[in-house]
Amino acid sequence: MAHIFVENVSKSYSGQLVLKNLSLDLASGSQTALLGASGSGKSTLLYLLGGLDRVDSGKIQVDQLKIHQAQDQELAHYRNRDVGFIFQFHFLLPSMNCADNIMLPCEIGGFDKNKVKARVSDLAEQLGVTQCLKKYPYQLSGGEQQRVNIIRALSLSPKLLLCDEPTGNLDSVNSQKVTAM
Repeated sequence: MAHIFVENVSKSYSGQLVLKNLSLDLASGSQTALLGASGSGKSTLLYLLGGLDRVDSGKIQVDQLKIHQAQDQELAHYRNRDVGFIFQFHFLLPSMNCADNIMLPCEIGGFDKNKVKARVSDLAEQLGVTQCLKKYPYQLSGGEQQRVNIIRALSLSPKLLLCDEPTGNLDSVNSQKVTAM
């Protein structure tokens, strides 16, 4: 679980201010929901916290890493080792089957493959998509793809889980399974 500290963060795109002087402090182990209208900066904040984008001004620190100052290689390592992303859109690679999509971060980061495969198997069983792992993303429904995306995000047991509408493509039964995890 990660401690997150954000101080006076501002971010704009093409001259459009999305975040202005945002500050927050989130304790390790806490769960926080961002609420707001479409376009209010929720996804932008998640991208900044995950090191996928950079602040225009201000500071972001997750545990000991100063995201706002980190070099690209440090951010890549942070994203692979410490952060799980569940995006609104699943971003599964169409040329790889679902098991390979899930295992890709493990391969990149040099994790213990057997340990990760066991975790993936358990998660797939919990989410009812074991039969989907050898299929390609285009062979799955949107809800199945999203559950595979969730498994990928959880497979490496990240310290920080950033979710952008993680259950938007799921039916109510599967939404409850995911939120109970």
